[in-house]
Amino acid sequence: MALHPEVAAYRAARAAAGTPPLYAQTLAEARAADLAAIRAGGGAVEPVFGVRDERIPGPAGELPVRVYRPAGPGPLPTLVYFFGGGWTLGSVDTADGICRRLANAVPCQVVTVGYRLAPEHPFPAAVQDCHAATRWIAEHPDRLDVDPDRLAVGGDSAGGNLAAAVALLCRDESPRLAGQVLVYPNTDQSGEPATPTDGDDPTLFNRHSVAWYRKHYLADPAQARDPLASPLLADDLSGLPPALVVTAELDPLCAEGQRYAERLGAAGVPTELAHYPGMIHGFFAMPGAFADGRRAQDRAAAFLRERFGSPGTGVRGD
Repeated sequence: MALHPEVAAYRAARAAAGTPPLYAQTLAEARAADLAAIRAGGGAVEPVFGVRDERIPGPAGELPVRVYRPAGPGPLPTLVYFFGGGWTLGSVDTADGICRRLANAVPCQVVTVGYRLAPEHPFPAAVQDCHAATRWIAEHPDRLDVDPDRLAVGGDSAGGNLAAAVALLCRDESPRLAGQVLVYPNTDQSGEPATPTDGDDPTLFNRHSVAWYRKHYLADPAQARDPLASPLLADDLSGLPPALVVTAELDPLCAEGQRYAERLGAAGVPTELAHYPGMIHGFFAMPGAFADGRRAQDRAAAFLRERFGSPGTGVRGD
């Protein structure tokens, strides 16, 4: 499989800089490096009409959330977004660029949730936080000016895994969701991920990266069989909200993302698979480095616009 020219340039720059893989760093070093890399690849900061930080109740205390609003009167269709970072890295800052672009492009309100991180808070803490936040947002629509009938979840990487898990919980409990956006999601932690690249290139996300994240998240390897950790292993995927699944050809999570899309479709869930040849894990969050990152974000916006029935585009502000 040939590298996309932008991926080749990205890999060469990381190699020239001597950037160590996350799994070769301490947890503190990895957390700092992860956010720096995303900011470097995110491109220009896109202004939105309004951004504010709030705190809402969670299962183990208050949860920080960041609210991005397009122009226009409420109540607004709302995407609850869960950032990536292997359940170990990241914060509400991590998905700032994604949330700004989707808020403008759909347009819709985007709320990103600062869930608890492993290894300090292993599985299922993050799932519990994300579901609790989604329920609270739906049950208190006046607080954030939300249209509870137009509520979706989404996320990238570990955030995609969390969005899929929350969709399963919402189907069986509440609230009812209009859609789910799953960007290169982890869907099966019970086995070895595929390795589509030439070996385990330390300059790119690889199977060792997946294992590093997993060991921090799952206190007991047997938890990998839990459908809330591995949604692909759920017995029944019927009744879930329509889904967009984004995959990258050179991502070790590509095959399990595609299998999840196939299983959703087989269960009668309206499902779109957006596959990007030559792309790597993380490209969606780095449109400044990868043109396909911008295209994939546009695809996600179009999917949400259809699910929400949102006309036009937003007006940008601060």
